Amino acid sequence: MTDPPGPESRRISRRLAGCEAPGVNTLYAGEPSIVWQEARGANVLDVDGNRYIDLTAGFGVAAVGHRHPRVVAALRRQAGRLLHGLADVHAHPLRATLARRLVRRVPVDNGQVYFAISGADAVEIALKTALLATRRPGVVAFEPAYHGLTLGALHATSRPAFRRSFAQHLHPHVQRLPFGCPTAEIDARVAWERVGGVILEPVVAREGVLLPPVGWLSDLADLCRRRRVLLIADEIFTGFGRTGRWFAMEREGVRPDLLCCGKALGGGLPIAAVVGRRHLMAAWRTDGEALHAATFLAHPLACAAANAALDILAEEALPRRAARLGRRVAERLVSWPDLFPRLSAVRGEGLLWGLELESAAAARTFTRSAARRGILLVAGGPDGRVAQIVPPLTIQEHQLDEALERLAAALAEL
Repeated sequence: MTDPPGPESRRISRRLAGCEAPGVNTLYAGEPSIVWQEARGANVLDVDGNRYIDLTAGFGVAAVGHRHPRVVAALRRQAGRLLHGLADVHAHPLRATLARRLVRRVPVDNGQVYFAISGADAVEIALKTALLATRRPGVVAFEPAYHGLTLGALHATSRPAFRRSFAQHLHPHVQRLPFGCPTAEIDARVAWERVGGVILEPVVAREGVLLPPVGWLSDLADLCRRRRVLLIADEIFTGFGRTGRWFAMEREGVRPDLLCCGKALGGGLPIAAVVGRRHLMAAWRTDGEALHAATFLAHPLACAAANAALDILAEEALPRRAARLGRRVAERLVSWPDLFPRLSAVRGEGLLWGLELESAAAARTFTRSAARRGILLVAGGPDGRVAQIVPPLTIQEHQLDEALERLAAALAEL
């Protein structure tokens, strides 16, 4: 209807900029952005009447699609019963149901759940668990990696731009190695007696969509068991079918000690969790108040949405569908680096793909051109060069095909 962002989006962006602190909405350097009005399935409608195919899934949250009718129905039922409980004091039935389902589904042996508010909060809990259970403060992390921006999670997040301003508050016990590096290098670091945990994304998501070398995950798991160091899997982005499996660690049959999940879990509402081995989670036992809690922990509405999302993922076989559509995407994208000179590389699996442009400027131009063609996607990575294709797992095949056609047209114009 209009060239995005349209006049109403610009008006709302200006109003928001006058009231909201400048630390967010920075992707376009303070310029007005598209303002969402409504979303359903794989479509987004903005306040100017423009309709888009969404290749962001709301940063991967809308795996079952935006506003799935079963999620909405579950929320309506729960809202008529209990809007808010008492977090770490009194539970509610859907919380117990969700906890049981997570320990059965997540690839962690004899697991227990610690609920969290967000992905970063889950990473905080995992790092605290490693310290409580091992009494060793050292952590091995990889670069690039994105584990969140809260102060504890920021210890493991790699990007210097995120860490620089807070460096004085970051402890020195995090050792960094390149993602996918030889396990002998990791072993040398882990051999340091004060390392309690190794944290990784099984597929690097936000920071560039990087897949590990074949065998690397299982070799790393063997190393951690041999050294009695905890293996922490951050599956906040990759979990619940995104890579064509329920969890990306399952690509090599790895069962970590602790697994962080979130995003897609909530079906659109904020909820996350850590599932860890029972003997490790026992380290949280206390005679006093909880050592880590939050007012909105395992919120009733979020638990209702999460239970509905798990039903949809299973009954509609969405992880398997993501694998099938991923092969369809791969067939289309494999030739693109040869066809489009400003596209350096294509990589991914399932419905998580990255298009690496020659520069951040090219990536910004590409994403804006895509938006003008009705396709929403964002660029990430340490240098902002990787445009990410992360659609809802429910996207229709004709929508996906149309989106790829329009992306190809946008690349051809660069």
